[in-house]
Amino acid sequence: MLRRFRFLIGVDSKAAGAAAKALPAPSESRSPQFPSLMSEAVQEIAVYIHRFHNLDLFQQGWYQIKVSMRWEDSDEAAPGIPARVVQYEAPGAGVDDTAAVWKINEGDHSFSTCPFRIKFARQDVLLSVMVSFNLAVKVTEKFLTSAVLLKFELLYTPMQDNMSEVQNALDNFSASVHEIRVPPKALLGVHSYCPIHFDTFHTVLVDLSIHVVLLKAASGVFSQKMFSEGHLSGNFHSEFGAANNQALVTGEPGVDSKDIALWKALCTSRDILLDKLQNLGRAINQRIDDLDKTEHMIIQLVKRKLNGHVRIFGNDKVTENEKSMLERSVDVSSSSSEWPVVSNVEMLEGFQALGSQLTSIWNAFLRFHRRHRTEIMEYLRGVWAEDRSTDWSMWLVHSKLDIPQQNSANGDVDDNTQSILVAGKAVPKKSNEDPAITAASRADLHRKSIEQMKINTHYLQDLQIFGNITQVPVIYVERLLVPCEKVSKSLGFSGALEQAGTSIVPKTARDRLPLKVTGNEPGRNGRALRVVVFVHGFQGHHLDLRLVRNQWLLIDPGAECLMSEANEDKTASDFRELGQRLAEEVAAFLKIKFSSASKIASYGSFRLSFVGHSIGNIIIRTALTDVAMKPYLSNLYTFLSISGPHLGYLYSSNALFNSGLWLFKKLKGSPCMHQLTFTDEADIQNSFLFKLSQEKTLENFQNIILVSSPQDRYVPYHSARIEMCQAAMRDSRKGPTYTAMLKNCLNQILSPATADRTFIRGDVNFDTSSQALTLNNFIGRAAHIEFLETDNFARFIMWSFPKLFS
Repeated sequence: MLRRFRFLIGVDSKAAGAAAKALPAPSESRSPQFPSLMSEAVQEIAVYIHRFHNLDLFQQGWYQIKVSMRWEDSDEAAPGIPARVVQYEAPGAGVDDTAAVWKINEGDHSFSTCPFRIKFARQDVLLSVMVSFNLAVKVTEKFLTSAVLLKFELLYTPMQDNMSEVQNALDNFSASVHEIRVPPKALLGVHSYCPIHFDTFHTVLVDLSIHVVLLKAASGVFSQKMFSEGHLSGNFHSEFGAANNQALVTGEPGVDSKDIALWKALCTSRDILLDKLQNLGRAINQRIDDLDKTEHMIIQLVKRKLNGHVRIFGNDKVTENEKSMLERSVDVSSSSSEWPVVSNVEMLEGFQALGSQLTSIWNAFLRFHRRHRTEIMEYLRGVWAEDRSTDWSMWLVHSKLDIPQQNSANGDVDDNTQSILVAGKAVPKKSNEDPAITAASRADLHRKSIEQMKINTHYLQDLQIFGNITQVPVIYVERLLVPCEKVSKSLGFSGALEQAGTSIVPKTARDRLPLKVTGNEPGRNGRALRVVVFVHGFQGHHLDLRLVRNQWLLIDPGAECLMSEANEDKTASDFRELGQRLAEEVAAFLKIKFSSASKIASYGSFRLSFVGHSIGNIIIRTALTDVAMKPYLSNLYTFLSISGPHLGYLYSSNALFNSGLWLFKKLKGSPCMHQLTFTDEADIQNSFLFKLSQEKTLENFQNIILVSSPQDRYVPYHSARIEMCQAAMRDSRKGPTYTAMLKNCLNQILSPATADRTFIRGDVNFDTSSQALTLNNFIGRAAHIEFLETDNFARFIMWSFPKLFS
């Protein structure tokens, strides 16, 4: 049955053999001929589609992936043609969840996977199909200057009762498109993992890998008969070599620059393919059979002669060693006028041998990939993940946070240090420079410099990011590693936690269970329960942070996500009530996970992380003070704060927002707004936020990431970053209270813990050049909402520090 899944559209081997027979044999009686080499090459790009994973599709129905490719710079060039399709396994969905088989559209030369039905979230569909496209390459002196665009389309149709109508309906609607660019240098050879996500309304994960090779067109099986009988004869060079030498000098027909360019490209493609294939074998610890690594004699000869020819006729100096080596390889004199050059016949034989070897190695790779596709996919994905921070480095500027001076007695931040971690550097007390303005100006300058940067052209480029590099957010990342305190070696990490009674279940339930699961390190069972709670902001929806959740799941697919709904339509309440409702919601969620001893015994460790937007971060910190959360405080792992007003709305510079906030408090009487502006108590030191800063809500987290934006004028820049501001330094009335709150928060972040704590400030600058003037822009709310409508900032931060999110 699987044989029907395969077919091959290739070069006619008989035609190739006929072409080989048509080569004129050397003759002693006739004058040298200069047959046209007709240099031809073919670009083969193989796409292996492994799996379709539904992250966040909004609609159930039938889906299909359509693949096509074309040259980027030429609309007239022929598109890529599917030349080989191999279905490794039958699609992994149920009997009723797949329809028909894959197909090729001869009209637009596209390939489409078999249709599959998506019924629920986090659904996996194993596709396991390899399709190879061939693109004709026009050989010129400077060929391979155009990139190739791979187009992936997500086709969709609602549920159909009649299966025969599914394919017709899919052909009529393309739900989303994701394009990948293969730069010219990558066309010589690349083997890379390449995830496809489509867009924010059709968020999926298509696991696929792309494999690129440049092949010689019509390459058949190479025979060394001609080379052994003719090329080593004593009079061969006298006829063909001297004639071609004269041709190069006089400009008469002979081996031209196009042939040399193609030869070099094919040699590079072979070397890359051979090196990558051997690396894959070593990486997955598997032997590669039938790998032709021997360089034939004719290939060696052509390479040596071309090296000498290029250096001499390029007016470069030739070393004596190179000259001696070339003289030994062929029987010529040492005079430059008789320097060895490549004849047409030698070049043709060289192309035949090189093309044959390339095809042999490529076929060996395809066979090897078929046997070990899963291991190769996992390895390539690991390499891709490690390269993320490098590939996206132009938008990420890293620096190290300076640790403020501390009093040796109590570890508190020194009162004499008037600038506590202001933008990661000490700012003089009398400085009038606004850090928000400075950060925005710095990012604008960096964005302009990006236009002049050279992009690495050896790797695949995701056009969702590289399509317009100036519209991608610029992020300044400041990182500080707080070393852990020493733990008794006799107890070890888990033992110390157990002695402290830090179990993941309440004591009353723990007494009845046969197993205690403790700590954040992987236990004997090896399975870790990782729970992430997402909390929306003021008047928000529980799905506001779904884009950030999706990025988290891409890094840690096994994470259990809770999108908090407890405070929807209730965010105007007192923070104490909001925090209590969140704590009860989280405790109820965890109670289900730990509902029985068998479930607890199946976990080796437990980690609890929180992600908040806007005032959702205050709700999170408030919830951690609730009695329902105390059993889980020792298992807190990562806190990702996105534009959270941790120090309230003191010293907000947005006059329009301040006026609206004052009016809102007057009309609505919202308790949380009074708490954010410190008007909930007559004495500011009795206010809610000041009391919250004294609670130990941050010191239990192993990782704390504060994401802010100087363009966000809804939340004060200094409040989101938990840092000193210039206005507080000049304010003798409320300034000391603000400084005290700041010290309380920083002391928790900088206090030693049982494990190293990572503290990061991420400063995000969005591109607003293409945004229309709207009310959100006018009141300074655009960047605050941009955190919810885009995910590139989260993608960059998370993939730069994946261990903090897995």
